[in-house]
Amino acid sequence: MVDKKEKILLGGVWQKIHYRTEDPKRPVLLFLHGGPGVCNRHSIMTHDIDLLDTFTIVTWDQRGTGGSYWGVSQDTLTIERLTDDAAELVEWLCRKFSKDKIFVIGGSWGSELGVWLISRYPEKVAALFGFGQVVDIAKNEEISYNYTLKSAEEAGDTDAVTRLKEVGPPVMGQYKGGFKGMMVQRNLMMRYGGYSKQSGKDNYWNAMVVPMLTSGEYTLSDIIGLLLGYKKVLKKMWGELGTTCFPKTCTKFNTRFYIFDGRLDMNTPSELVEDWYRSIEATDKELIWFEMSGHNPMGDEPVKFKKLLREKCASVIAEETCTI
Repeated sequence: MVDKKEKILLGGVWQKIHYRTEDPKRPVLLFLHGGPGVCNRHSIMTHDIDLLDTFTIVTWDQRGTGGSYWGVSQDTLTIERLTDDAAELVEWLCRKFSKDKIFVIGGSWGSELGVWLISRYPEKVAALFGFGQVVDIAKNEEISYNYTLKSAEEAGDTDAVTRLKEVGPPVMGQYKGGFKGMMVQRNLMMRYGGYSKQSGKDNYWNAMVVPMLTSGEYTLSDIIGLLLGYKKVLKKMWGELGTTCFPKTCTKFNTRFYIFDGRLDMNTPSELVEDWYRSIEATDKELIWFEMSGHNPMGDEPVKFKKLLREKCASVIAEETCTI
């Protein structure tokens, strides 16, 4: 068993990764976390550790948060720089584990970062798996806001309706009050099942913060980096993210692209996925729906998700002549 946390230099900044494997010859699976700025090392290395039967698992705190918070200039928190960081990490992992290509999986913002990665640097990515798939941020926020407002109105939740109307509909993905306005919408969206219909996932504290703080995955320095970093990263990058419209910018990929999406997702609304998917040209593609899942089908329907992930990766390996 190899189980190591270390910092490596990506884009001139020391960034923290955690890799774990029972056999270094197994294919590498790199996880791209969401947010931006919301690390997922704790979740992957606990709930999804069963994937070690198939993969070498790699998690990464992206620049500006968690173990990669320190020494980061705000000016470098851009889509282009994080995409370059991801490409450098893929190269590093290929060298480290003697691979020609690796698998990449990303959720929410991680699904967007993955798309930018295979748009610019497809050569060493055997396949990208996206869930909570980002498509068009402006439409995304409009749909999510309207869902939340309608749900609050139907529930007779006058306080929530008042708070949402004070924030107002987003413009190009941007809420009045910036980060605070967005969090009003996100917290209420979770309350009404837009993130997940499962119990215990109806607010950020229980669904995300408590698991991070109690996991034992992070050092005190990492936790400070998380608490300070996630807001800074999100506030700095969200304006740029608001311009994301993949149907106009990203439809052709020189690698495989598979979307595993939750039908009930209203965080990154699933209704935006299908039309974009039909326009995609890739080495291979598939859209698989998880009918009982919201924003994170890997957490809502883990058995089905990981079974299909293993099967799809096995079929890719069987088709490739290079080392994965």
